[in-house]
Amino acid sequence: MKTLFYYVLAVAVLTFTACNNKKDEGPTVQKTPDGKIIVQGEIKGEVTWKSTEKYLLKGFVYVTEGSTLTIEPGTVIFGDKDSKGTLVVEKGGKIFAEGRADAPIVFTSNLPAGSRGYGDWGGVVIAGNAPTNQVGASMEGGIRGTFGGSDPNDNSGVLKYVRIEFAGIAFQPDKEINGLTLYGVGRGTKIDYIQVSYCGDDSYEWFGGNVDSKYLVAFRGWDDEFDTDWGFTGKIQFGLSIRDRNFADKSTSNGFESDNFDPGSPGNPPFTAPVFANITCFLADTAAVIPNPGLGSGSFGRGMHLRRNTRTSVFNSVFVGFPEGLRLDGNATWANVQSNELQMAGVVVAGWTGGSGNYARSANPTGETPNFTTTDVQNWYNLTNARMNTADLRLGNIGSLNNPQRIPNAGSPLLSGAVWTGKANDAFFEKVNFRGAFGSNDWTQGWTNFNPQSTNY
Repeated sequence: MKTLFYYVLAVAVLTFTACNNKKDEGPTVQKTPDGKIIVQGEIKGEVTWKSTEKYLLKGFVYVTEGSTLTIEPGTVIFGDKDSKGTLVVEKGGKIFAEGRADAPIVFTSNLPAGSRGYGDWGGVVIAGNAPTNQVGASMEGGIRGTFGGSDPNDNSGVLKYVRIEFAGIAFQPDKEINGLTLYGVGRGTKIDYIQVSYCGDDSYEWFGGNVDSKYLVAFRGWDDEFDTDWGFTGKIQFGLSIRDRNFADKSTSNGFESDNFDPGSPGNPPFTAPVFANITCFLADTAAVIPNPGLGSGSFGRGMHLRRNTRTSVFNSVFVGFPEGLRLDGNATWANVQSNELQMAGVVVAGWTGGSGNYARSANPTGETPNFTTTDVQNWYNLTNARMNTADLRLGNIGSLNNPQRIPNAGSPLLSGAVWTGKANDAFFEKVNFRGAFGSNDWTQGWTNFNPQSTNY
């Protein structure tokens, strides 16, 4: 270690200690028997993790306000299971984890190949200063500190070509840490080319903020794939989700789940209003209820569950194999459709398993008198969207859990028909002709891993 890098970790046992003014005295480093550098407590100042080392997160590891953590391409970081190792970038802190297609940065389980599982460690959490509608709220899972502010251009750093594997864990009942959790993260932050695999909760969850992203993969997750809450207004393009039909959460697992607020809370602005385009969510041959011995019973729900006054808009995306394709939940959500704040076009739903009318339907929370019907939802959906048989999509073996085929076969209706109107007519979006995550270019090549259980790190 060079004395250029300063580490301060404020815990009873310090893994890194600050360098003092003596030029010949470097940081103290504690390693595991197999050579991993143990990281715990706080990271302060300018710190770099090098690709020639391996790192083990123990407990909550905080990148503090005003501090910067840089991670070199190809670095592997492990999460400790017993202490629920979690990396938290606090509001005002920064992370620069910029891998390459040929050298992605990997966060993974500390257990050996063949023994890894859902929720082996906490995950990666970033808190920023961008707007949220839950000012002063605490972060889930017992994480300290606050998030959110008034700066939509807030910059928390860069995540690029990063894999997060076997994360997502419940620290408290209904208070989980996801694979990648973003609290009030601003658009000055760059988050692209991310794969979250085998996550024990949501693969991705945004709590407010407005960070934009492209090229996101969710593989064999447990709960929801793309969960948006508390005033998130970012834009997302090119996303792939492939689900294992044998694993689902007791709260009901969805492709999209979107809320503006929790039950009983006021509908504060900014309203949850992300715009998604070119997303593929695939769940093949699922049953309504999936038993998970030792982990309770889970169930799959909807490709898209939009509720609680959300204004989430979806374009040029495909949802395959869920019991329901789309559920619009609550009078406030329907009002957002009527006012054109919630938009949907170029979307395809296929292979829904819950009945012929379940490609799109209405719902209302307990105690609310509905002012719209499933027929209303279907009439609106059918104007600019489609429902198809799974076989007609010509997707090949995209549902394979070992080597999924991402590129649609020749003649697939998904290779054309994209719609770029309304909220999708934005400079952020690449105006491709195809619907779903892929045309002829497989942007997952080189940096993703669809068999991390067998990988020796």
